[in-house]
Amino acid sequence: MQAGWRIGSLFGIPLFVDSSWFVIVLLFTVANRQDYSQWGPTLSWIAGFAIALLLFASVLLHELGHSLVAQSQGIRVNSITLFLFGGVAAIDQESKTPGQAFQVAIAGPLVSFSLFFILNILAQTLPSSSLIYSLASELARINLVLGVFNLIPGLPLDGGQVLKAAVWKVTGNRLTGVRWAAKTGQFLGILAISLGLSAVLFAKSYSGLWIALIGWFVLQNAGSYNRLTDLQEALINIKAGDTMTREFRVVDGDLSLRQFADEYLIGVDTIPVYFAASDGRYRGLVSVDALRVIERSQWDRQTLNQIVQPLNELITVLEKASLVEVINAMEEKELPRITVLSPAGAVAGMIDRGDIVRSVANYLKVPIPETSIRRIKEEGIYPPGLPLPALAKSMV
Repeated sequence: MQAGWRIGSLFGIPLFVDSSWFVIVLLFTVANRQDYSQWGPTLSWIAGFAIALLLFASVLLHELGHSLVAQSQGIRVNSITLFLFGGVAAIDQESKTPGQAFQVAIAGPLVSFSLFFILNILAQTLPSSSLIYSLASELARINLVLGVFNLIPGLPLDGGQVLKAAVWKVTGNRLTGVRWAAKTGQFLGILAISLGLSAVLFAKSYSGLWIALIGWFVLQNAGSYNRLTDLQEALINIKAGDTMTREFRVVDGDLSLRQFADEYLIGVDTIPVYFAASDGRYRGLVSVDALRVIERSQWDRQTLNQIVQPLNELITVLEKASLVEVINAMEEKELPRITVLSPAGAVAGMIDRGDIVRSVANYLKVPIPETSIRRIKEEGIYPPGLPLPALAKSMV
């Protein structure tokens, strides 16, 4: 669910404001009103509030720049949210090439620089002693700072996205680009925290707290990019053959429905997955639901081979398929589990969400209790905070 309040939409993109946005608007209003005190108390408060709102209008246009370029590449933009540190566009998936990734990244700063030049030209047409001139000049300066600041080469800033695209282009590996940009972001975050706290402790400049807070934000988000990259790497490198289990049973396809029910269903608390085979070949998946709709008077006459769902009609993956393919196939068809086929076309195994979580945890060397895996298998849902479906979808 999207956090914050929806305030409308632009170009089909929902716009939201986070609760932290109101805090920064208040702080900016109070801080900026002092710059307009010569116009009296009422106008100074109005001007302070106006510059705060115009700042976030500039941030919104900055994020809209990213979003419209992403949309032009066929990428869905889920929302734009304004919050304490500016704004963020929630983009559905990655660009397909480093060149396209660069275009999306650079679009925001280009919007900010364009606003800087437009507002500067506008200010030149106004009397220098007017309030409108002061507002236009200040907003031009803010957009210049916004553009330059965002070009700092470390994630989560736009400059980090540009660096990611450049490394991706050179190495041919998107994840390598993300790691470089994330580590640069972590270094810059630590540097900003150190400089900000030093300014407070040694220069008694409390504006250093704001620098330290921005540094903390950059550090945290760069770390998130690193963790996300670890997950993406796991989903690419882990194959279906590494994840599947043999949690299914093979039964004789020539059994009558009555024989099958008597031998395999009566007295069973949890019904496993059954595949029918005959003459040395898999015939298909036995659907217990299909069995239930057949008149019992027919159970002695019909065999399992007559009611199975053939393998070529099942949603399947090959053993060499990545977890990206596995997860997307399961989510698209809302499957509780998926069948894995060998290169020869035989049933090699089954994968459910519990198997996926176990395999990812083992790859990342994260301990997870088997009781948690069993619960995931029973409930058929991923743990909260593990956005594997969204991540796999973004990697298509």
